[in-house]
Amino acid sequence: MNAAEIAQHLHGRKSGAGWMARCPSHNDKNPSLSLRDIAGKVLVHCHAGCEQAAVVATLKALGLWTEPRQSAIIVATYDYSDETGQLLYQVVRMEPKGFFQRHPDGSRGWINKKGERQVLYHLREVLEAPIVFVAEGEKDAETLRSCGFVATTNAGGAKAPWLPQYTEALADREVILIPDNDRPGRERAARIARALLRRVARIVILELESVKDITEWFERGHGELELIELVEKGLGTPT
Repeated sequence: MNAAEIAQHLHGRKSGAGWMARCPSHNDKNPSLSLRDIAGKVLVHCHAGCEQAAVVATLKALGLWTEPRQSAIIVATYDYSDETGQLLYQVVRMEPKGFFQRHPDGSRGWINKKGERQVLYHLREVLEAPIVFVAEGEKDAETLRSCGFVATTNAGGAKAPWLPQYTEALADREVILIPDNDRPGRERAARIARALLRRVARIVILELESVKDITEWFERGHGELELIELVEKGLGTPT
């Protein structure tokens, strides 16, 4: 389908070189979804804040989005909860690879939109632990947790901002940052370390060579005791 066909199904209207319609990913009272045809592809953008992946996923569910490649399917969900364990939002992993956030609508359904309050992954565990590992994504955090470590991350990947409430949650703890083995991962670790300086008891940035991330490191046969040894040898920065 092209932009005009999608907009017509959504009872949209022409707007300049494109179309405007009510976004199907949230309870849209005023049309906030723009649609345009660019280079044979449809570009969609929700001006109310719905992430593009969430809008596309909703359009696909409505039968309004077609593409030659494999349809995206949900392959994993990651719950983000508050201090009491109350679910705030989920990060949804799609295949082909893509991510979006959604939060409960109060009626056992979902609103495909970023959660209003952003928190660290497994916040309650973080607040109870003296030592916390910070990975780049939820998959790596789960890998570390499966090995008995307390691990967290923040939603949005390497380029997502590190918010003040993340620093507050980690205050006075020993923090081990394990970046992905690429430039964005290392830059993210440096940003977090700067934010945590003088707010935590100790910082260690543990860069793993010859692997992409901590999950691959474990898959190659390394173990928990070896990781502990690397952390103990790491040049931690007391703050």
